[in-house]
This record gives sequence, C-alpha cells and structure tokens, in this order.
Amino acid sequence: MKKKKIKIKYKNVFAFLFFLILLFLGIYYILHLKITNIYITNTDYLKDRYILEKAGLMQKPTIIQSFFMNIEKKLEKDVYIKKVTMNRKSIFDIHIKIEENKPLFYHNTLKKTILEDGSEVKEIYSVPKLLNYIPDKKYKKFIKKMSSVDKNILEQISEIKYEPNDKDDGRFLLSMVDGNYVYITINKINMMNSYMDIMLEMQRKFENKHGILYLDSGKYFKVLEN
Repeated sequence: MKKKKIKIKYKNVFAFLFFLILLFLGIYYILHLKITNIYITNTDYLKDRYILEKAGLMQKPTIIQSFFMNIEKKLEKDVYIKKVTMNRKSIFDIHIKIEENKPLFYHNTLKKTILEDGSEVKEIYSVPKLLNYIPDKKYKKFIKKMSSVDKNILEQISEIKYEPNDKDDGRFLLSMVDGNYVYITINKINMMNSYMDIMLEMQRKFENKHGILYLDSGKYFKVLEN
C-alpha cells in the first residue's frame, strides 16, 4: 500500500508541474500578443507615418503595452494636432481619429505658415500667401474666420491682401489660382466655401471671362478688360 501511495503522489506532482508549464506558456503568449492593425482617420495634411512616429507606434506594441502608452496625450502635444479620439473595436486593433490644427495661410512678413490656433511653423503648404500687415484685433478674427474655409478652397486662393476701405475696415482682396479676384470682408469669409458654385454660375453668364467677384457688398461679377 505504501508504494501505491507514492506513485499517486508522483503523478499529482507531474500533473501540477505540467499545469504550471501550460499556465506559464499561456501567460507568456498573451503578454507577447501584438497589435495587428492601426487605423488613422480624418487627416488631410499629416501622413500616417508622422502620426505613428509621434505616438511611438512605428513598431507595433504588444496589446498590454498599448494600454499604458498614453497615445492621445503624446499626439495632442504636437503643434499640428488639436484633438485625438482613440477607440478599439477589438483588442487587436487601434483606431485613431485626428482633428488637425490645419495650415491656413503663409505669412509673407513672418516667413511662416499660420495654423488654425495661431501657431507659427516653418513648413510651407499649399495655402494662400498673406501679403501685408493686418491690425492685431482684425488679425485674430481673420484667423478664426479662415479656419472655416475648406481645404480645397484654401488651395484655390493664391494671395490675400488686406485692403480696407471707407465702408469696411475688415475688407480683403483675394487673388485666385483660376485668374479671378474676390473682394470679401472678414464676416463673410465663410462664403468662400461656395466659391466654386458661384463661379460656375458666373462663367456660364459671362462666357468664362476672368473678372472680379464682389462678395463684400453683395454678389456680383465684373469682367476684367483685356
């Protein structure tokens, strides 16, 4: 009977050791599981590689590591990023939604690009060039209003000149890539988002001739004489 009991004890020990090995291997496997996919959305200017570098995600982290990386905080420190929203549809995926601090115009005097929050950066983008000085009070409002202009419209504006008159001290002249000009006031800058539709109407009416679009005091078009 003694020998039989010893054999049973040995079997229990081996079973316990086998369980520990399996448990260790299971934990090791889980700890070393890596993120499979990283999705980045809502960007126009920033490249995925740039975002991955800033977030420390160039080398895909393990699932466990990813929960302690403070990805949102790392990205929101960047001057080009206003807000980050991150969610997971599975433990293997990371979805990162970016709200960019987009470039608005190039300040010709400062030789810098101005972003939505007024920050200044050295990089140059396909944005309008501001040619002259704008008074400080008007300048802050101008930046705020310009942030409402769509990216595709910003790319259609070549130059911006502050050109106040007796009626409005917040008046600007925009030189467009298509060869036309636009007079507009600060309070009406968001109307530029309808520029393509307005010009389509004017081109039909004036047989594709170049001219000046007056949005500062109505919505009429004056053909430029050759």
